[in-house]
Amino acid sequence: MEPGAKVRAFRPALRAGANRFDPVAAHRPVLVFDDVHKAYRADAPVLKGLSLEIQRGEFVFITGPSGSGKSTLLRLLYAAEPVDSGRILFMGREVGRLSRASVPFLRRNIGIVFQDFKLVPNWSVLENVALPLEVLGVNSRLTRQRVGDALERVGLDGRGSEVVGALSGGEQQRVAIARAIVGEPALLLADEPTGNLDPQLAVDILGLFEDIHASGVTVLFATHDRSLLDVRPRRVLVLDEGRASDILKGLDEAAPDRHVA
Repeated sequence: MEPGAKVRAFRPALRAGANRFDPVAAHRPVLVFDDVHKAYRADAPVLKGLSLEIQRGEFVFITGPSGSGKSTLLRLLYAAEPVDSGRILFMGREVGRLSRASVPFLRRNIGIVFQDFKLVPNWSVLENVALPLEVLGVNSRLTRQRVGDALERVGLDGRGSEVVGALSGGEQQRVAIARAIVGEPALLLADEPTGNLDPQLAVDILGLFEDIHASGVTVLFATHDRSLLDVRPRRVLVLDEGRASDILKGLDEAAPDRHVA
C-alpha cells in the first residue's frame, strides 16, 4: 500500500429485516480469490496462485490431505492470517487491506465452527450462544429471541439452561453451530466440524449445515472425510501441494488434472 493511502472501513453489505442483503451485493460474488499465495516455508507453498469466485448462496466443500491448507484458507478469510500476495474480496471488500479496527466488523458477517467447538464448558448453552450478540451490544430481549431461534434450528430448543460441559460431543457441536449462526451471518465457515464425531453424528451435523444453507447462507465446509462429500454432490475445492482443483459438481464428476491454482 502506498504511503498515505486511505483504507476504507469494512461496511457490511447487509441490512436489518427481511431484505438483509444490499441489492448491489446480491449481484457480485460473496468471495473472490485473486492469485492468492500463502506459504510458511518457501519450498512448501500452502496456496500457489489460487483464483476463483464463490457466489452468494453456494455450498462448497474444501478437502485435501492433512496439512494441505484447508484451515489456512479459512483463517485467511476471517483475517486471522494475512496472504503473502494476491487478494481476497469478501462482499466486495479486500480483506487484507482492512484496518485492525475494521476486522471485527468483517467477522460479524462470518460465522465460524471449529472441530474442537471452542465453547466455555462451565457456561450454560444460552450463555455460549449469546456471546456474539453480547459483544455486539444487542439488547437482552432480542438476544433471548435470537438465541431461542438458533437453538431451535439446531435441535436444542428448551435446553439453554444446561451446562455445556455436561453435553455429548454431538450436542456441543450443535451449540457451536447455534453460536455461529445467531448473528445471522452472510458466510458460514466450518473447519473440520465433524472430525471428532462418529460417522452417523457427522452426517447429522452435515444435515444441519445443509438446512442453514437452504436459508440462503453461503457455506464453506472443510473436511477430509470423503464419505461426507458423497452424501450429496456439491462443488468441491481440493487442495494438495499448493495446488487447487475446483470441481463444480462433486468428486464423482471430477475431470483429471483440472486445476485452478
